[in-house]
Amino acid sequence: MILVNYFKQAIDRHASDLHLIEGSVPALRIAGELVRIGEEPIPFGELKYAVFNILDKATEERLRRKRDVDLSWEFYDNRFRVNLHYQKGRVGLAARLIPSKAPEPEEIGFNETMYKLTHLKDGLVLVTGPSGVGKSTTLATMIEIINAERRSHIITIEDPIEYVFTDKQSIVEQRQIGLDTKSFADALKFALRQDPNVIMVGEMRDLETISAALTAAKTGHLVFSTLHTATAAETVERIVDFFPSQSQQQIAKQLAVVLRAVVSQQLLPKRGGGLICAREIMITNRAIANLIGSLQIEQINSVIQTCRREGMITMNDAIHELLDQSLISDNTAGNRKRDMDTKAVYY
Repeated sequence: MILVNYFKQAIDRHASDLHLIEGSVPALRIAGELVRIGEEPIPFGELKYAVFNILDKATEERLRRKRDVDLSWEFYDNRFRVNLHYQKGRVGLAARLIPSKAPEPEEIGFNETMYKLTHLKDGLVLVTGPSGVGKSTTLATMIEIINAERRSHIITIEDPIEYVFTDKQSIVEQRQIGLDTKSFADALKFALRQDPNVIMVGEMRDLETISAALTAAKTGHLVFSTLHTATAAETVERIVDFFPSQSQQQIAKQLAVVLRAVVSQQLLPKRGGGLICAREIMITNRAIANLIGSLQIEQINSVIQTCRREGMITMNDAIHELLDQSLISDNTAGNRKRDMDTKAVYY
């Protein structure tokens, strides 16, 4: 098995992802759809041999011990975010192709509200959504705007490093979990001693990281991060639920003070091919802050609907805007609206 050939096919065919699993046929994700490469499954043991042949000893040992590891690889001047894991006792690989530079704001549909979020001086901004909807890309574009327009010290904490930034107006330090620091929480704590203006945390995975991010936002820093949540209301609920019940009211009040915005993303099939991003945007105004602080989370969506003039928009309205612009089909809009309505019923 020549591993590099699969990565070259991903580049040449403009795939977003590559999947290699022993016992299964290799596949690429192209424009949101899985496309098989050939017809023959990968023989047992072949992928493991190919992967372990290029891993350094430390990473190999970490994979054997933890059974999952994230890292970045570079092939033909293209970077990939790679997850190595085991399934049924055998090695699997999932790789995401990372563009060489962050896209321009107009390339990924930034509006004036999204642009204004990069002008904030402090607080917490969250980009949310399921895996594979471009959360990291949105954050990278926002960081690049700050890098180009402001004289700031930016620290990113990533697992692994995806987009690589070059200093412009700002100084950008990029720290990778496992290589430059032990964990998101540790890196956040020490970052506060490194005179940052802006901190980007790749993912808020646990209570310790969330606590450190809230502290950083509360102490005058602008913090960007991600969560795997579908809506702004669900994001608030998820953060509060990370904490013990006896401290949730206090955390809700703290979150009401530091949270500046939640941007929830979905990728939809674009008319004519490809994918397009729909974004729900919640800006924390006084009404939203009061709802968060009093844990009346179920009312957040109603406030978003009534505050369009402040730049807010629900996911359903964002989808309708794309439909009105003929960027998505009636079928796509209808299917996604039903999905959102179903979630609202169960929320």
